[in-house]
Amino acid sequence: MPTLLRRTIAALAVLAALTATGCAGRSDQGTTAGASPTVPASPTAAPSPSGGPDPAARAAELVGRLTDEDLVGQVLMPYAYGSSATKVTPGSATGNKALAGVETPAEMIAKYRLGGLILVGFSADDPTGKNQVTTNVDNVAQVHGLTGGLQEAGAKLPAGAAPLLIGTDQEFGVVTRIGTGVTVLPSAMAFGAARNPGLTEAAWSAAGTELAALGINVDFAPDADVLGAHSAVIGSRSFGDDPKVTSEQVAAAVRGLQGAGVAATLKHFPGHGHTAADSHDDLPQLTQDRAALDSGDLPPFTTGIAAGAGLVMSGHLDVRAIDPGVPATFSHKVLTDLLRGQLGFKGVVVTDGMNMAPAMRYPAGEAAVRAINAGNDLLLMPPNLTQAYDGLLAGVRDGTLPRTRLVEAVTRVLTLKFTLAGRQAPPMATLDTAAHREAARKVANASVTALRGTCAEAAVHGPITVTAANGRQKTAATLTDALRAAGATVVAQGGTVVHLVGYGDAASDLNTAAAVTVAMDTPYVLDAAKSPVLLATYSSTAVSMAALADVLAGKARPTGQSPVPVTGLPRSSCTA
Repeated sequence: MPTLLRRTIAALAVLAALTATGCAGRSDQGTTAGASPTVPASPTAAPSPSGGPDPAARAAELVGRLTDEDLVGQVLMPYAYGSSATKVTPGSATGNKALAGVETPAEMIAKYRLGGLILVGFSADDPTGKNQVTTNVDNVAQVHGLTGGLQEAGAKLPAGAAPLLIGTDQEFGVVTRIGTGVTVLPSAMAFGAARNPGLTEAAWSAAGTELAALGINVDFAPDADVLGAHSAVIGSRSFGDDPKVTSEQVAAAVRGLQGAGVAATLKHFPGHGHTAADSHDDLPQLTQDRAALDSGDLPPFTTGIAAGAGLVMSGHLDVRAIDPGVPATFSHKVLTDLLRGQLGFKGVVVTDGMNMAPAMRYPAGEAAVRAINAGNDLLLMPPNLTQAYDGLLAGVRDGTLPRTRLVEAVTRVLTLKFTLAGRQAPPMATLDTAAHREAARKVANASVTALRGTCAEAAVHGPITVTAANGRQKTAATLTDALRAAGATVVAQGGTVVHLVGYGDAASDLNTAAAVTVAMDTPYVLDAAKSPVLLATYSSTAVSMAALADVLAGKARPTGQSPVPVTGLPRSSCTA
């Protein structure tokens, strides 16, 4: 039998197995007690929105024509240095050489036959900054040019009939890669305070439309972690501590993104919210029993899968109730038995950054093989691309990575790609439109929360003086402008003091002279504040400061409810 025909038949057999079982390499050892109910398959296997050929069938046909070298490249999604696909600075060229032995992102795609690339960058108060080693997000025109150049390079690959996956972490709040020239939403926790899934879906649809216009087809959002600890790394990235409310918000965000043609990613499976440790540095332990995991952590993933999320991100987490001592990234029990078998997820499983400490316990090549064998389909940000690629290729050839497992992974990746390929990219004029800003404004207005003090009238009477902790002068200036636009008088000193605290601030950063203290990240610090009025916006974005200004000036009521408990304070001090 000719090699091409044999590979095509094998790929079609894999596709049939995926469709029938919903899990790759599923264990026959039985399921764990307390399993969550199976949910419907994600739309990644649905017909193309354009009415063209079935994406899954196209994926199976293409997989049958790919060499081992092509297959290995399709499960890799590294970062790259440089703001252009083909023209980079000497410094960026040096970075790419160390990472991958080439000078430009386009050369990286060509050499390793990549399935995708993640755009990385820095933002203020970013808890994920430890593995953001560079930035290639400068402005919207540059991002649009970069993504176009990357797709041009990807189109030349043997798998080039399917577009590259180009992703970024556009969660909003403290993890926002693209912060100018686009509609910037409040943080996830602000959405949780607003508690309006309709507003959530509309806002995330706006965000997804703008990402698609920029050429980004994967958003590593929303965060599906239920917050049960005072976590600095998750914090306001979570919608809150209530599994039901969080589930509703996650599903709405997924519907918004996917409806706009951008694949949503649920993270960090099976839940990073009940640990305060940072998986960038350590291996956090999830110590809750299986019943608590089922009731407290998994519901947002279940509802997000049912809503059609294209990807689930595996967390670098030690899930003691399922596979103690093994990071979920490398755990067959967590990713294949639980996520595939019990939750019924049929989309793409992507790792969290492989350049994070728990994933670097093994050399890059060995880590890559272990991650794919566990059930991941896509490896994000390997610390050394050459070693990861070579390790996977060697694994296929020596049998430590079964070729059937690799084909399964690539089939899923290509199915997602062909599904996304059916959407026409919106024009750049879509960015930051009045309608999109209005969607963000509605959420921000609904999220402002009073935890102490009345909401029946203006929070402040007379001139206002704005102070802020830890050099947050830019945000203070934004609030000052918004207050004046709302008709309030702002003076440099001598007015009623409104004090702003944000990410990482503690009791020592409070202003004892403040009449109003405002928490712009998680509200926990308010338990130590003595101000007669305590407010929370959960976000320091311009739209959140405008919403705060309206409350301070008496033009709006703070109708939000705190998505997390604050010691000694109610979820809301407002009464009808």
